[in-house]
Amino acid sequence: MANPVDKAKVLIEALPYIRRFYDKTVVIKYGGSTMEEPGVKRSFALDVILLKYIGIHPVIVHGGGPQIGELLTKIGKKSQFVEGMRVTDAETMDVVEMVLVGKVNKEIVALINQQGGKAVGLSGKDGKLILAKKMKLTRSQGQGRAPEIVDIGMVGEVKQINPGVIEALEKENFIPVIAPVGVGEEGETYNINADLVAGKIASALKAEKLILLTDVEGVRDENKKLITTLDARRAKRLISQKVISSGMIPKVNCCLNALEEGVTKTHVIDGTVEHAICSRSLRT
Repeated sequence: MANPVDKAKVLIEALPYIRRFYDKTVVIKYGGSTMEEPGVKRSFALDVILLKYIGIHPVIVHGGGPQIGELLTKIGKKSQFVEGMRVTDAETMDVVEMVLVGKVNKEIVALINQQGGKAVGLSGKDGKLILAKKMKLTRSQGQGRAPEIVDIGMVGEVKQINPGVIEALEKENFIPVIAPVGVGEEGETYNINADLVAGKIASALKAEKLILLTDVEGVRDENKKLITTLDARRAKRLISQKVISSGMIPKVNCCLNALEEGVTKTHVIDGTVEHAICSRSLRT
């Protein structure tokens, strides 16, 4: 057990970081297996609450792919994916919205509130927070042939973020928790990748940091060694060389886009480690 002097030293060591990030916005994408283990879930909530209490403004964007897949299986509907995107017909969209907005969002809000925070749940429909349009997905058919246009249903991309509702909640010291469901010009509902939403919200808020919590340590180089710092030029080179591949590509591209649009720094970190946010992303 640390004695009072050791505890005081820890607080004093944290002072430069508290001063540096005070009154800054940090957007955190939370999802996947990072939402499953009770101890990790609790540490996530405590990290978020701590940020709020020391004067940092956390904004949470969550996913829910495993939970959506589980419910679809229960109702006898098979999940289909194209280029990593869930094919979303009308019935699937109803399930997506029900799970993300009605279940996962409320669970995260309750988790934070139970630990002493003040969280409020939102979807992209609230205050027209996330205006979306249908995603146009193309797939290469080989040399000399025009790309194939693939219809994956009600899958959207962000057209515009209207951050007013988030800023209003921040002024009243609430923690926004956002489900990645967008609304189209005609009121139609779109299923949007949570990483993409987190990046666009971070850009709209001119956030100090965008933190993507995942279930791996981070980005690795040609020798499988963890990369602690990665600039845009090297990131693009590693993607072209297929060193960065599979599900890490959209995460890295999300970070690159956010940096180009005004976010100061981005992180891809292992969210399955307890207190990952405070221990791994607020030291730089």
